[in-house]
Amino acid sequence: MIANWVQLAAEEEQNPLIPPGPELLVGTIAFAIVFFFFWKKLLPNINKVLEERREAIEGGIEKAEAAQVEAQSVLEQYKAQLAEARHEAARLRQEAQEQGATLIAEMRAEGQRQREEIVAAGHAQLEADRKAASSALRQDVGKLATDLAGKLVGESLEDHARQSRVIDRFLDELEEKAEAAR
Repeated sequence: MIANWVQLAAEEEQNPLIPPGPELLVGTIAFAIVFFFFWKKLLPNINKVLEERREAIEGGIEKAEAAQVEAQSVLEQYKAQLAEARHEAARLRQEAQEQGATLIAEMRAEGQRQREEIVAAGHAQLEADRKAASSALRQDVGKLATDLAGKLVGESLEDHARQSRVIDRFLDELEEKAEAAR
């Protein structure tokens, strides 16, 4: 058992967590060399790459924000143009409706004027036809009346001036009687 105690005491001096002195010195020197190499050579390169990456990310974000602002302004311009186009279309539609209403009113007025002209021309034609028929009727009635009067009287009433006076007087008397009867 004593031998076990001695062996345990010897083993306690060799703690696996604490290396022997020369190994600790060599490890510390190797660590210092590797740390110095990292600190002088590798760390600046890593920091440079990280800084470039940060700048690229920030630049990308700034570019994205600028693009978003530009897209927003383009969208607002588009909306403004769209609203202006809608307003212009509404104005043109209103103007077309007004022009259509004016044109319809003008066409109605023109149609009314033409109708009145046609009616007036028809009345004028009817009046001219009535006068022509009246004149022809007077001549025919006058001729018949003269012939009849000549047969009744027994003499010829061929004197044209006298014949016209008799006819006119006879027809005037008939017209007066017709007007009085109304």
